[in-house]
Amino acid sequence: MNRSALRTRFAEPVVAESIADTPVTLIHGPRQCGKTTLARMVGEPRGYSYLSFDSDDTLAQARYDPTGFALDLPRRVILDEVQRVPGLFNALKLVIDRDRMPGRFILTGSTNVLLVPELGDSLAGRMELVRLHPFSQGEIGGRDASPFLDALFSGRFRIHKYERLAAILAERITAGGFPAALERRPGPRRAAWYRNYIDLLIQRDVRDLARLHYLDDLPKLLEVAAAQSAQLSNLSRIASTFQASRNTVRAYLTLLERLFLIDVLRPWHSNRGKRLVKAPKIHMVDSGVACALLGVNARGLLSNRKLLGSLFESFVFQELRRQAASRSEPLRFYHFRDRDGYEVDVVIERGGLAVAGIETKAAASVRASDFRGLRKLKAIAGDRFVGGVVLYDGETSLPAGDGFYAVPIRALWEGFPSSAG
Repeated sequence: MNRSALRTRFAEPVVAESIADTPVTLIHGPRQCGKTTLARMVGEPRGYSYLSFDSDDTLAQARYDPTGFALDLPRRVILDEVQRVPGLFNALKLVIDRDRMPGRFILTGSTNVLLVPELGDSLAGRMELVRLHPFSQGEIGGRDASPFLDALFSGRFRIHKYERLAAILAERITAGGFPAALERRPGPRRAAWYRNYIDLLIQRDVRDLARLHYLDDLPKLLEVAAAQSAQLSNLSRIASTFQASRNTVRAYLTLLERLFLIDVLRPWHSNRGKRLVKAPKIHMVDSGVACALLGVNARGLLSNRKLLGSLFESFVFQELRRQAASRSEPLRFYHFRDRDGYEVDVVIERGGLAVAGIETKAAASVRASDFRGLRKLKAIAGDRFVGGVVLYDGETSLPAGDGFYAVPIRALWEGFPSSAG
């Protein structure tokens, strides 16, 4: 493997640390986001063999006799797309319990095992999960990991000038972060890759995971999810579109979440907030997928300010998730909204002790009213609140008083000379 031709992944040190002290490391995330490449980048220089369950022969052997297959594996091995052999997880447990050597297995999977308890529970205490996302903006640009999250929790944003993204913002949103899509020219060829990606995923992985009578409904449901990205989930409204029950729609959305096609952002809550809205938000896993599903290009996105605002919010949320996945400390993500209309697009908790908020605005200026939701969040979070930011497509990072800042979107991945970290 020619490492010089590969982009650096911020999750690479996390995987390397995991295999140093944990028997099983599972790199999971959507198909085609780079899991196999990352696993081989980390494992092959360390002597790992490689087997893929996308190979029909390997898949048949593992499904026929999972225990025998596991017992015959090399001492260090990468097993790719392991979700295709659910019965293998218990067999791997047997092998590990005989020899709890760190770094025994590196697994990759395109199904979220946290949503399939029988898989995750079988290797509890023996496996570390590493979530891999499509490329972050920093990885696309070949940059070092951004200090933005450190600055957010330390409250160290200072005045700094940036160049506006302007029309480039829509281009970044429509491009998305999937490696193979980014290798294509912007425009119809890239959008075609995303559409083919969705079609193949539904025809292959969905059939592996579920027996659905109405498989044709899933692309339509994904289009609805893309159109409602960053909005509160309304099962009744979605169900009426498909003439289906709420339970059916809920099951379909859970399936899409298992396949890492959508992320469900749950509401932040506090005992001090009695009027908080409890509905989750749905975010598409990648803005490029969303734009392809909606048939919108960069020019069309710029002409539709409402859609631009929604996809900008999802774009920011996913960029934050991609940065957080490479950190050693766990960060939890939520949204905030109360019944009086105060809202914050992204709330991040660190260790249950610190709370920060981020509001997004796809515009070149910021007004005092843009901080109203952040101020309400601060009042409810109390001493746990450490800072709030309005991310906008402007030129200057400015303090807004009381621990609030207006920060250009470029700072999210380009950083700033005076930040912490």
